[in-house]
Amino acid sequence: MTAGDMGKMDIAFPNLNIYLSNVPKSFEVFGFTIALYGVIIGMGFLLALFLIAKVAKKTDQDPDIYWDLAVYVIIFSIIGARLYYVIFSWDSYKDDLLSILAIRNGGLAIYGGVIAGFTTIYIFSRVKKCKFLRLADTVMPGLLLGQAIGRWGNFTNREVFGEYTNGLLAMRLPVEMVRGSDISDLMIQHMDGANYIQVAPTFLYESLWNLGLLAIVLLYTKHKKFDGEIVLLYLGGYGIGRTWIEYVRTDQLYVTGTHIPVSMLIGACCFVFAVIAEVITRVRLSKVTATGTDTADEKDSEEKETKEKSETGSEIETKEISEKESEDESKTE
Repeated sequence: MTAGDMGKMDIAFPNLNIYLSNVPKSFEVFGFTIALYGVIIGMGFLLALFLIAKVAKKTDQDPDIYWDLAVYVIIFSIIGARLYYVIFSWDSYKDDLLSILAIRNGGLAIYGGVIAGFTTIYIFSRVKKCKFLRLADTVMPGLLLGQAIGRWGNFTNREVFGEYTNGLLAMRLPVEMVRGSDISDLMIQHMDGANYIQVAPTFLYESLWNLGLLAIVLLYTKHKKFDGEIVLLYLGGYGIGRTWIEYVRTDQLYVTGTHIPVSMLIGACCFVFAVIAEVITRVRLSKVTATGTDTADEKDSEEKETKEKSETGSEIETKEISEKESEDESKTE
């Protein structure tokens, strides 16, 4: 591919010899413009719900509970994801507050959605008198699937990418289709007169990471030791993955007044929390198990001793009766 020959709507993965022409950001239905970003996010939600219902059924739960829960989780997760993004990008919205409502072009932060989702599940569990951690464990596979699919909405939006790279998965995007704030000096240096930038497709990295984590979660679910362990697996697995992926991205959201990427910080904290919580919980469970075993052994020992005493007493009593009968027979003679 020579410099300057990419079409406005094209996307390419040159080192894989993949060149996609006219990749749309939206389409029209009866005169209404529908963003592919929203369609893909919607597909992610729907497929996630079917997976959650299937997991619920396999673990002897009522899937209808999760369909009811989904209504609230979807609404509040979207609100949470948007608020999170707006809060950490306030300079982009403070002069045009109505633009906060324009989510069709992107601007949803996963961690905001996850925080709102967990909060919604907790409140739902209190109202419906269900076990919060069991509900959350069951939702995790669907969450991972939804995230893996949803990241492809970033693909059609030409966003969520990293620094310049010439690696195997390097992606090219026309400059006019990308936000200027996402283009780094390093990308510009490598343009060499072309009308495109070459970047690391971090949306793809995260999608593949989530699919791998999903496979692990599905395989481990039937072996979990306690309610909440799948949540910890998600927090730790996604947290560490998001931490290194966020390091590569150029569209980072920062902690106010610092140059610390907020998602990197949260990801690292989630990983540390998950590891510590897993270790502490397993140690406590092992102590309970050991105590239970000791108690059971003591009980068995006591029962055995009582049985032996009972048998000994019976033998003595039988012997005494026999001796008495012998004496009676002797007297009779």
